[in-house]
Amino acid sequence: MEKKQQKKIMEQEFKGQTRLPKFAIPKSYNLYLQPDLFACNFSGTVEIRLTITEPSSFMVLNSLELKIHEASFTSESNNQKYLPFDVLVDDEDEILVLPFDVPISVGDGVLKIDFSGSLNEHLRGFYRCTYLDGETKKNMVATQFEAVDARRCFPCWDEPALKATFRVAIDAPVELTALSNMPVADETIHGNIKTVTFQESPLMSTYLVAVVLGVFDHVEQTTSDGIKVRVYCPKGKRDEGTYALSLAVKSLDLFSQYFSMAYPLPKLDMVAVPEFSGGAMENNGLIIFRENELLQNDLISSASRKQRLAIVMAHEVAHHWFGNLVTMEWWTHLWLNEGFATWISYLATDIMFPEWKIWAQFLQMVTSGLRIDALQGSHPIEIEVKYARLVNETFDDVCYKKGSSVVRMLQGYLGDAIFQKSLSAYMKRYAWGNAKTEDLWSVLSEVSGVRVNSMMDSWTKQKGYPVISVKLKDQFLEFEQAQFLSSGQASNAANWIVPITLILGSYKRRKTFLLETEVGRFHLSDLDQSSNGDPISFGEDLWIKVNVEQSGFYRVKYENKLSARLKKAVVDNQLSATDKFGILDDVFALCESCELPLSNLLSLMDVYRKELDYALLSRLMDICYSILEVSTDAIPGSVNDLKAFFISLLQFSAGKLGWESVPGESHLDALLRGEILLTLAVLGHDGTINKAMNRFEAFLNDRNTPFLSADTRKAAYVAAMRNSNSTNTKRDGFESLLKIYRESDAVQEKERVLRCIATSSDPEVVEDALNLLVSDAVRDQDIVYGLAGISLEGREMAWRWLKEKWSFILNKYGDGLLITHFVRDIISPFCSHEKADEIETFFTEHGTGAIEMNLKQSIEKVRIKARWAESIVKQESSIEELVQQLTYSNK
Repeated sequence: MEKKQQKKIMEQEFKGQTRLPKFAIPKSYNLYLQPDLFACNFSGTVEIRLTITEPSSFMVLNSLELKIHEASFTSESNNQKYLPFDVLVDDEDEILVLPFDVPISVGDGVLKIDFSGSLNEHLRGFYRCTYLDGETKKNMVATQFEAVDARRCFPCWDEPALKATFRVAIDAPVELTALSNMPVADETIHGNIKTVTFQESPLMSTYLVAVVLGVFDHVEQTTSDGIKVRVYCPKGKRDEGTYALSLAVKSLDLFSQYFSMAYPLPKLDMVAVPEFSGGAMENNGLIIFRENELLQNDLISSASRKQRLAIVMAHEVAHHWFGNLVTMEWWTHLWLNEGFATWISYLATDIMFPEWKIWAQFLQMVTSGLRIDALQGSHPIEIEVKYARLVNETFDDVCYKKGSSVVRMLQGYLGDAIFQKSLSAYMKRYAWGNAKTEDLWSVLSEVSGVRVNSMMDSWTKQKGYPVISVKLKDQFLEFEQAQFLSSGQASNAANWIVPITLILGSYKRRKTFLLETEVGRFHLSDLDQSSNGDPISFGEDLWIKVNVEQSGFYRVKYENKLSARLKKAVVDNQLSATDKFGILDDVFALCESCELPLSNLLSLMDVYRKELDYALLSRLMDICYSILEVSTDAIPGSVNDLKAFFISLLQFSAGKLGWESVPGESHLDALLRGEILLTLAVLGHDGTINKAMNRFEAFLNDRNTPFLSADTRKAAYVAAMRNSNSTNTKRDGFESLLKIYRESDAVQEKERVLRCIATSSDPEVVEDALNLLVSDAVRDQDIVYGLAGISLEGREMAWRWLKEKWSFILNKYGDGLLITHFVRDIISPFCSHEKADEIETFFTEHGTGAIEMNLKQSIEKVRIKARWAESIVKQESSIEELVQQLTYSNK
């Protein structure tokens, strides 16, 4: 067959296809890797045992940025060896095509390929990173294959449904520890190089294969089921792995019981590597973390970091059931991995630490999901992935946060016991295999007797969610659903099947029903008869709260009289903190979409002055930031008054908590203290800033001072940054933070500094911070911390900087997840149509497909805020009067 004909066949049959052809199915891989840590490259051999399902003259598999040296296929039936007469590589489709002179017959055989590649520095595939050995930088290697980067390490059938077993062997310098998915089977030493062979794995997808070579200390423990669990830490930081180890052991035991299925592997290793693209990755039996996500130092780690470690650990361990044991059939069903792992990580954390009230904090997750899914540029939970490389953009808030929220909603509707029983049955049915969303719904329907698929399709197959309008007419409660969009635009979306929960004047009077049509109604007396509470008094004070404990993924809009009654119930403290959260969050969303005036929101915020609940006050502070962001453009003359009002809202809680922790205080108080002081520093509260600066000076003189705890340090850093400017000849905040960053060897401290380094009110200092982020002084993985902290005053400078540096950023960081942070964090803070137009124009000329969805969503957010700003301008005089009244009448 001539080359011209080969390429024609390749273009006609194999190019542009969503999936690989199915005439060869992998069963097992023998993979041998030989990395050269000095030359920063590697060579390897892979032997893939295949089942040929139909005769073919081609082998088609995935390969990217690899050089293929030799390939052959040996049939097991007749021991015949087939040699391809060419090697065709298509980098665009990321496939390797091997053409043969004669068709390969149906049956089993082994495809052997010798290959080589570079150890890249982009934190994907088989990559290199550096660690310090004393003062010397040295190379180590790690892998990150999810979603579709196993093909960067070895030629393979790189699709989640094509599970196989893996036997991995790797050469390593004798002084390095070699880790992979399975325990070590054999180790041989040849001079200063050792070859480490690992046991064969059970069936798993290619994206879960992993190897790490590095220098580590470790701590270990054995579970009640005899599973050896280890945490590998940087040399000298062994003790910082003990908290993570205890979490992992507890999580393994918990999930084994919950799913009624034992952990399916002989060991679980967790390793902290100095450079990693995500927070952590659930590779089968070898979870890889970035260091600050795994290490816990009580003197340096904040309460929020301790809590995050618990949630992340539970999430990654849970994947060994939801994701690794039962894997999504294709990336369309990614949410089966991430949505469920996110939900169950909160369930596990709540069991381990009930005093954290983690389900109340989960509402922050729900809010993030609601906000992204209120965009026209959102997408369904089940999103069709036609080109595997584009799946990276779907690892987003819809997948994780909406996904986990609708799982929680379904759990609440079916009941905990039935839900757990269903998940256990699902695990048993699809263990070691793959599943689609419909498969899960089928099992849930069988066990519960509820037609789950017809109910849940509206939540996973279409984007968006409803706002439920509630009215009371002649003792009839009326409900109407319509899609909620932050843009305020009308929608033709189909109805959702909505699990409505409501209480009437008391938590004892509760009703649950499905709203399956656009409109529904019932008489209040029906609820009275169905409840166990006291008879209802149908007076003017009777309040109704829909979406009890915020268990449903929808918004609620009350008519004015019901809204006023509900506000009074908040004042009278008749509602739980989670329901107060929901009322505030819904009013904010309705205000942002211009369905309610800003005055309604500000008046409601005023009644939360005496609250001390962490989740509720955290949301209140986020709303303060959002209002300031828009008001800076809309009503700049009122910004100082708004800041004074927001400061007044926090004075009660700030006074209760102070700067110093109290022996025996709760974890939630520690969380709240840090956030309130940080917010007051950002708002420019003189008293907070003065105390912060005194404590900051003490910290600069003595890094071990007790006057600046890990929980309050961020507030002090921001106070220092916002008091610095480019003309100050004294030791200003930026230089001081830079000194802390350079001198600290604790990754937790470096992260904290980077989160504050761009918060200056001086645009020139912000520019210095941005240049620092893309310099060699900051690891690529850590840039995201600084980008998320850019001050409002620095947003225009950041946009000019991004335009000037765009080509440099693309060339340096490529099209991975990092680039979406540059786009989202720098673009989203703007609030004008003119700026949105400018951004669209720039990226029309300079865009890349890797940011398409994030760019579209970011621009839509700008236009939503621009519309809100225009609405606020029209209310300006009344807002000024109200803000002053609310601020000073409470003094």
